Amino acid sequence: MKSKGTRAERELFHLFWGDGFNSIRTAGSGSTSMPAPDLIAAKDGRVLVIECKSGAGNYRYIKKQQVEELIAFAKTFDGEPWIAARFDRIGWFFVKAENLEQTKGENFVVNLETAKISGLKFKDLVKSE
Repeated sequence: MKSKGTRAERELFHLFWGDGFNSIRTAGSGSTSMPAPDLIAAKDGRVLVIECKSGAGNYRYIKKQQVEELIAFAKTFDGEPWIAARFDRIGWFFVKAENLEQTKGENFVVNLETAKISGLKFKDLVKSE
């Protein structure tokens, strides 16, 4: 399952490079005690700090601690904290970390229907500021 997440991160990495962003995947994100997002992408002074989630089904869950660390890391670089949720056969949606839906267990979730309504597709993310 980890290899699927790695493939998704690489896919997103290449999308950003293809759109003129300098980007880097953070090796070992989620496996270090230090805050580390999955991807950082920058262009024209804009810095996107991204946690990626992918898989089957209509829900992407994110632990509360991951979201808190993403926001803290983004502040360090004056960046924008985003959750990138990839849904099989549909593609990527981007949700600002502070706009995530909280679960009953205090974690967060991106569901496909909400992502379609309030999330951004890649082309809209790279155009927005």
